[in-house]
Amino acid sequence: MESIRRFLHGPAASFFLFGPRGTGKSTWLRERCDDAIWVDLLEPEAQRLFLARPERLRELIAGRPDARDVVIDEIQKVPAVLDVVHALAESDRQLRFILTGSSARKLRRGAANLLAGRLLEIRMHPFMAAELGARFDLQRALQTGLVPLVWNAPDPVATVRAYASLYLREEVQAEALVRDIGGFARFLEAISFSQGSLLNLAEVARECQVGRKTVEGYLGVLEDLLLSFRLPVFSKRAKRLLVAHEKFYYFDVGVYRSLRPTGPLDRPEEIGGIALESLVAQHLRAWIDTRGANETLSYWRTKSGTEVDFIVYGPQTFWAIEVKHAARVGSKDLRGLRAFREDYPEASAVLLYMGTERLMIDEVLCLPCAEFLAGLNPEIAQLQ
Repeated sequence: MESIRRFLHGPAASFFLFGPRGTGKSTWLRERCDDAIWVDLLEPEAQRLFLARPERLRELIAGRPDARDVVIDEIQKVPAVLDVVHALAESDRQLRFILTGSSARKLRRGAANLLAGRLLEIRMHPFMAAELGARFDLQRALQTGLVPLVWNAPDPVATVRAYASLYLREEVQAEALVRDIGGFARFLEAISFSQGSLLNLAEVARECQVGRKTVEGYLGVLEDLLLSFRLPVFSKRAKRLLVAHEKFYYFDVGVYRSLRPTGPLDRPEEIGGIALESLVAQHLRAWIDTRGANETLSYWRTKSGTEVDFIVYGPQTFWAIEVKHAARVGSKDLRGLRAFREDYPEASAVLLYMGTERLMIDEVLCLPCAEFLAGLNPEIAQLQ
C-alpha cells in the first residue's frame, strides 16, 4: 500500500506521541526510526517480560551502543518502564526516547509527572483531507471517518463498527478502568446523542440510568483514552450573556456514527449535519495541534441561542466558522456569523456548505466544505 505522508513532525529531543489506536503512530515512527531500539508493549511476550523486569530496558540499550533512538510503543501497558526511562534520561548518554500511548490514564502518576517537563508532547490525529490529497472522498469520510486503521481496511464499514469494541475489550475491560463494562457500553451510545451539542451530564446519566458521578467518571475514562474532546465557549471580551456548557465530540466522525443508534424517527439530514460539523471539528483540531502555533479551538453561543460553530483564535489567527449541511445557502444562514462580527469585527468569517461554488454573501466567504478541508494544511501559514 502506498505510504501517505503525514504532516506531523517529531522534535529532535525526546517526546511522548499520543493518539488513539489505529491513527498510525507506529507506522509513522517506523518510517522515521528504522534503526531504533524498539519495544512493542502490545506484544504479549514483551509485555510479560517488562512487567516482570522493567530494568530489562537498560540491557537492551547496553546491547546497542550505536543506537540513539529508543521507541517504546504503548507505554501505558507497563507504566513502570517510565521509571527506567527517567533514570536513563538523566544519564550522560545522548539518547532520544520516543514513548507512544493511546491512553493517558496510567501515565498521570509517578515517573510520567517527572518526565512531563523533560519530554515534549505531540499528538497523532486521524488523516486530514490534505494528507490524502486526491484520495480524499468527503462522502466516504462522513460515513466511516478518517482513522487510518479504518480508511485502509478492506471493509471500512465493518472495521469502524468493531473499533469501539476493540477499546472495550483491550483497554477498558483488560485494564479494569470501570467496574461495570455493560454500563460503560451504554454510556458510549448515550453520549453519542451529545455529539456537537452542549454537554449535559445529568441528562446523559438519566439515559444510562446511573448516577451523575458515574457518568463523570465514564467521561474521564473516554477522554483519557483520547476518544473524545470538549470545546469551551469563546468568551474573550464578551459583550453578551454566553452559555457556560462545553460541547462534546468523539474524536472521529466514523467512530461517532458507529456508536450513534439510529431508528425510524431519526432524520438523515440531522445526523448528516452533525457528522459534517464533526468532520470539520476534527480537522481544525488536527490543524491546530500539528502547527503548534498556540491557536485555540472553541465555539460561541449566547444565552438567546445565537451560535457560531467554531472559533479559531491565536496570535495570527482569528476565524469564525459556521458549518451548514446544505447545498444552497443564503443570508438567513449567516445570522450567527453576523452577530459575532458585530462583537468582534477583527474576525474573518467563513461559512462551509455542501455546494460547489465559492460565494461572498454579506461580506462572509461561503466555501464548499470539501474545498476548505482539502486546503487545510498545517504547513501553510494561514487557513486557506
